[in-house]
Amino acid sequence: MPTRYGDFRVAAYQDGAAEALVLVRGPLSGDAPLVRLHSECLTGDTFGSLRCDCGEQLDAALRMIARSSGALLYLRQEGRGVGIANKIRAYALQDRGYDTVDANVALGLPIDAREYRHAAAVLRAMKLRRVRLVTNNPRKQTALEAAGIAVVERVPLEVRPNLVNLRYLETKAARMGHLILGRDEKTAAG
Repeated sequence: MPTRYGDFRVAAYQDGAAEALVLVRGPLSGDAPLVRLHSECLTGDTFGSLRCDCGEQLDAALRMIARSSGALLYLRQEGRGVGIANKIRAYALQDRGYDTVDANVALGLPIDAREYRHAAAVLRAMKLRRVRLVTNNPRKQTALEAAGIAVVERVPLEVRPNLVNLRYLETKAARMGHLILGRDEKTAAG
């Protein structure tokens, strides 16, 4: 599949309701290739929402993979797994002052319903047992390791915060354990 980042091989994996699109650049040889697990974010990935950092993370990960080689697994887990309609309901609560965690709780939703067993199954189907994982979310690393995929290195995904998503990123760091770069830079908009 030709993209603005270069040419990728593409494959779709489906197991029941779980779907993943895999983009691969170059050979996946070596001890542990670069791998990104990216959960779908229609608002950020497609429409360029500044409320989150998802679209920028997707772009940055594809650029990283294009520079060397690796794979990006695009996982159909919209809104941290709660779906687009619930995500938009949570946005409305965020507009009223709730943070991203409290908005989901107020709606009776899990804070993060994503799971990574399907991603691990896809990696095994690709004959990958060891990876260098591109993520700021330690939960992804823990989930892959619990499913038998060795994460030999966590590769940070550096995306600069903006004034719109700074509170969201701070919440992800403080309440969900994400490792957000530049989170102390209150003037990080740019």
